[in-house]
Amino acid sequence: MTAIEMTGTVDENHQLKLDGILPFAGPKRVRVIVLSPLTEIAVDWSETDWLKATLSNPAFEYLRDPEEDIYTISDGKPFYEA
Repeated sequence: MTAIEMTGTVDENHQLKLDGILPFAGPKRVRVIVLSPLTEIAVDWSETDWLKATLSNPAFEYLRDPEEDIYTISDGKPFYEA
């Protein structure tokens, strides 16, 4: 894979608009990583909000695969913070 760094803007419809053109022609599937400054909303998220977002995020869908479930309740030792 080739990494390309570009800037852009997310509009009111949650659509990403790039500030320039990509150096290749499409149609083509790509992977996108969006880096965004923290906002008040993100800072104020509770642990429950983060867990809900994680559960609905397709990036973590692979964890539902039974082959990824490699640990049991009897593995390891409990950690108790002092």
